[in-house]
Amino acid sequence: MSPPSSIEAPSLQPPLGVSSKRLVPWLIAVAFFMESLDTTILNTAVPTMAAALHVAPLSMKSVLASYTLSLAVFIPISGWMADRFGTRRVFASAIGIFTLGSFLCGISSNIHVLVACRILQGCGGSMMVPVGRLTLVRTFAKSELIRAMSFVAIPALIGPMLGPIAGGLIVGYFHWRVIFFVNIPIGIAGLCMVYLHLPDYREPTNPLDVAGLILFGSGIALLSYVLEVFGEHTLNAGEILALLALSALLLAGYGFHATKTAYPMLHLILFRIRTFRAAVSGSFLTRLGIGGIPFLFPLLYQVGLGFTPIQSGLLMMPQAIAAMSLKVTMPRILARFGYRAVLVSNTLIIGMLIVLFATIGKGTPVWLIVVEVFFYGFFTSLQYTSMNTLVYADVSEEQESGASSIASTAQQMAISFGVASASLVTVFFIPDHYRSNPAQFIQGVHRAFLVLGGMTLLSTIIFGDLKRGDGDAVSQRTDLHAG
Repeated sequence: MSPPSSIEAPSLQPPLGVSSKRLVPWLIAVAFFMESLDTTILNTAVPTMAAALHVAPLSMKSVLASYTLSLAVFIPISGWMADRFGTRRVFASAIGIFTLGSFLCGISSNIHVLVACRILQGCGGSMMVPVGRLTLVRTFAKSELIRAMSFVAIPALIGPMLGPIAGGLIVGYFHWRVIFFVNIPIGIAGLCMVYLHLPDYREPTNPLDVAGLILFGSGIALLSYVLEVFGEHTLNAGEILALLALSALLLAGYGFHATKTAYPMLHLILFRIRTFRAAVSGSFLTRLGIGGIPFLFPLLYQVGLGFTPIQSGLLMMPQAIAAMSLKVTMPRILARFGYRAVLVSNTLIIGMLIVLFATIGKGTPVWLIVVEVFFYGFFTSLQYTSMNTLVYADVSEEQESGASSIASTAQQMAISFGVASASLVTVFFIPDHYRSNPAQFIQGVHRAFLVLGGMTLLSTIIFGDLKRGDGDAVSQRTDLHAG
């Protein structure tokens, strides 16, 4: 394992000027904004789209899960693509594919075509986040990384803030197809800006691990499919167990393959680094619990409580507002308390807040829902940035590309499985979800919140493996206390 080195001057790109360096986070934020806007708009519109496509609301999980699954399958090669073809070309191509996929989603005629187009969207999105994050890591020194990522997250969080209310307005006054067309002008503008201003970092590449991509991608895709159909009675228990066994065999095959090949797609050796292992593993388990919340809230509000899409969208906004308000103070919080204390305590708080959501019912005052969701947004924002930056605390410059690929893959897998798990738990508690009444639906969603909250609390065990000084190179905690 090579020793850590400075990341301020990438090997194949001259140092950026001050003005160009300041512009980089804004360029990356355009793509992050577009992707986050797309997801949050779609969450609010799920009940309306389900009615238009003549499917049950819970069946719409395939539209959400297919996108994040596509991200998980293709993200592993994003680092290799960026090193081979350059960050600018790959990032621009990703925005172009994502925009094309959005247009095709908007003209889809049924749920099966829509799922296929969402997979195409995911192919573009799979390159945007990891390559954008990699560009930040190669542009800014580790001591500047928290501030840079927090800055990028502020414009990106406008998407979640605008998404729910925009989705409610669109389905309330226009057609649900407009939801996908919103991405087109943003994508075209972002494409032009990236080609003109984004730095083009390249690194020497090894041969692409095609066998690893096939093994890992097939295993993840099959596992996600089983989670999607489980509970819908389309497969019997024997068939589900057989598919789970095949998925496990494919993933185990990749694990064996990765130890034998000289240039694996995902460099599992990085898990020997304690901070990287805790950040990725803890992030996966945390997002597995959190990932289903954006799917469940609109269903609870609209199907269970009878709110309109616009009211549902307004009730989602406090989370994004709280997240934005924290970004300015986040570097100081991590510098003051350190990664271990923040992640352990913060995860406990988030888990308890998710459990508390199980108390939201028809008699719950709106102001209380707003308060609960606001605090949830505040602490999840701190959680996300802490986990995302800890990934790079102890990796060297040569390992940054592989670290970004693994972290982004685990993140999207957790989100995809989180949506599937949330729907699975809800279906388990509402067996006849095609004819369930609002009271039964609310009860099922409440029990799903309890399960997801418990899953989130488990991740504190992983973060407890961190030591007191871990991540100080990123958080500047040593500098703060020394000065």
